[in-house]
Amino acid sequence: MMLAGGATAAMMAVGDRVGLYAALAGSGPVTPAELAASTGTAERYVREWLAQQASVGILLHDPDAGTFTLPAEHAAVLASDDSPAAMIGAAPLISGLHRRTERLSEAFRTGHGIPWSEQDPAIFEAIERFFRVGYRNSLLSEWVPAVEGLSQRLEAGATVVDVGCGRGAPLVLLAQAFPASRFVGYDAHEPSVEVARRRAQEHGVSDRVRFEVDDAQSYPDREVDLITYFDTLHDLGDPVGAAAHARRALAADGRLLLVEPLAADDLSTTLATVPMAPVSFAASTFLCTANSLSQPVGLALGSQAGERKLTQVLTEAGFGTVRRAAENDFNMVLEARA
Repeated sequence: MMLAGGATAAMMAVGDRVGLYAALAGSGPVTPAELAASTGTAERYVREWLAQQASVGILLHDPDAGTFTLPAEHAAVLASDDSPAAMIGAAPLISGLHRRTERLSEAFRTGHGIPWSEQDPAIFEAIERFFRVGYRNSLLSEWVPAVEGLSQRLEAGATVVDVGCGRGAPLVLLAQAFPASRFVGYDAHEPSVEVARRRAQEHGVSDRVRFEVDDAQSYPDREVDLITYFDTLHDLGDPVGAAAHARRALAADGRLLLVEPLAADDLSTTLATVPMAPVSFAASTFLCTANSLSQPVGLALGSQAGERKLTQVLTEAGFGTVRRAAENDFNMVLEARA
């Protein structure tokens, strides 16, 4: 079954890339020839792909009619990034991990890290696509309201810094919702910053959000109202130093909003209660831990650090109050104040 899962992830990435899921969504039963014709693909390949997808239960096969159907509940997960249940964006992540197995094996032998910039490009695409769905579902409706007074502050006009902004998905959402505020995202990975700038232009918010290349302890902003980390603090070599820099950058009444993958404080509870743990620990090994170990200090929190360890990091950085503000099936949100 483990091998079947790995093989299926590769087939999912192909189906996503050539538009097979999108074509199947809402189409009803189709033959391989009909699907190939509607997507401009080769029928012989499509036939094999459909058979594999039916073998793992993603598609339903009618042997009498020779047709295949994508159930609506599966289409919600696989056919479009716009669906609130979309998870197909994670498929390129699995492909990207497979393309770095030799590099990671060498890191196991040496103990050296692997910088984020040296990961497979599919990783950057997958991180944007997969996490953007969660941010779209929860950031404005759950996480911002969970911090007392934050919505009103953003509506009135606040200064916001996002550290480790990647391709900029959460800042674009915030800029769309709060036009009176001003936003800046920093990331050390220049190609991601270039994409983030394009995203701001595409969504019409470049007048109030900008993206710059900088690291977590060098950005110059001061008297900031809100500093955010979206699934990034655990990737840093020196998260305590980064959080201490953030504390110095905040205004006296400023807030730090830390979004991290959901995890318990002990491994056994995480294994028993966190559905994404198998993928999270794999990604943490290939990406998060490896990136942290490539940087000074190399604390290597890992993506499943848990609230207690994250609170310890923030406390060591000088924050006086840390509380869990919100959580869902994928993330927990901590709020910190000086």
